[in-house]
Amino acid sequence: MNIEFKIKSLISKDLEFIWHPCTQMKDMQNFPIMPIKRGKGVYLYDFYDKPYVDCISSWWVNLFGHSNDYINSKLKEQLDLIEHIIFAGYTYDGIANFSKRLISKLPLDLNKCFYGDNGSSAVEIALKMSYHLNAFKDKYKNIFLSLNNSYHGETIGALSVGDIGIYKDIYNRILLHNIQAPLPKDFSIDSIKQAIESFKNIIVNNKNNICAFILEPLVQCAGGMNIYSSEFIKEVCKIARENDIYVIFDEIAVGFGRSGEMFALEECDFVPDFLCLSKGITGGYMPLSVVVTSDLIYNAFYGEYSRAFLHSHSYTGNPLAISCANAVMDIFENDNIIENNKILSKFIFEKFLELKEFNIVSNIRHKGMIFAFDLVGEFDRTISLKFARLALREGLIIRPLGKVVYFMPPYIISKEQVSFVIEGLKNILKSLC
Repeated sequence: MNIEFKIKSLISKDLEFIWHPCTQMKDMQNFPIMPIKRGKGVYLYDFYDKPYVDCISSWWVNLFGHSNDYINSKLKEQLDLIEHIIFAGYTYDGIANFSKRLISKLPLDLNKCFYGDNGSSAVEIALKMSYHLNAFKDKYKNIFLSLNNSYHGETIGALSVGDIGIYKDIYNRILLHNIQAPLPKDFSIDSIKQAIESFKNIIVNNKNNICAFILEPLVQCAGGMNIYSSEFIKEVCKIARENDIYVIFDEIAVGFGRSGEMFALEECDFVPDFLCLSKGITGGYMPLSVVVTSDLIYNAFYGEYSRAFLHSHSYTGNPLAISCANAVMDIFENDNIIENNKILSKFIFEKFLELKEFNIVSNIRHKGMIFAFDLVGEFDRTISLKFARLALREGLIIRPLGKVVYFMPPYIISKEQVSFVIEGLKNILKSLC
């Protein structure tokens, strides 16, 4: 079978049997599905073995490159031990060790792990726990508070507390009750103070009904890579806690070094009641999430069976996923990743600033290993697809969020590979001007 026939056959089967996520399948008539054969390091390869730099870490999950030799070896070791066990009443070395290692990197109050399958499930767990805790006190608070422009996933509860209309508007009649608070318009003191005052007013008017406040600390990723103030986060979280409202940090996208530190909460000077983690937790290998909370909250559910938190997933605590998570933790601990990323991040941003020469580029920004800019001009809805198609010609895998072009590469990317990406972006922008 020649390569061209194989590719056509693959695409034909895909279009006949598969419904892709976050996609209008009709668009695939003009922007065909891209077949990928394999991956290694920062590269994904097509069936002609042409390499493409994975500029988005395959939906922000791949931290240390595709087919990472070390993670591969640990996953293979686990395959010979056990692939999965029920996690209700059973345990194994890997998950006990990973939990201890994770807790050692967090503030003292965060010391209990509840595992799930993915980011949305982690958010659901935290929402349910916070409601359940209030119910123990005969406070049936039925409102959740989040921020404008937020995104927390696409299951019903997670969708309810988000604020991206294209995902949630059609489902409004079946969503949980949610209120959004405004963000600061910028980093100015006046803007931060104004947003804090608005937050206070929402609390005053609704505090007896608000169960929990959920936020993405420092960067709203799906909300257009919107970077905002840690001072604002600290103040509004303090206000929530003072008013008996639980605080949930959704670090699914920004955790594990993506925001700059190991966890974004380190820059916010605030310890949430619940910390939701996923995406980079296994280096992009296996679905896994965890909600980290406190002994205080754990103990509230301890006792009679009627007090138990009866939430479960079939693949909770999967040993294959945990073997990858432990391997990821090894790499963080042995290779000085956070400090090296700070050096690399500075270099990448300096290269990004070269894009200022294009009049269709504005608001170049970054936080840690997240980089973005906005496209300015008369572009229609399909600009993200057009940009992605142009990027393939340059040997780049990029998937803009509308007019927001972002770069979230694996941490192993080299300076030479970064320079290659920047030159590719310049060629794309020239074609769009």
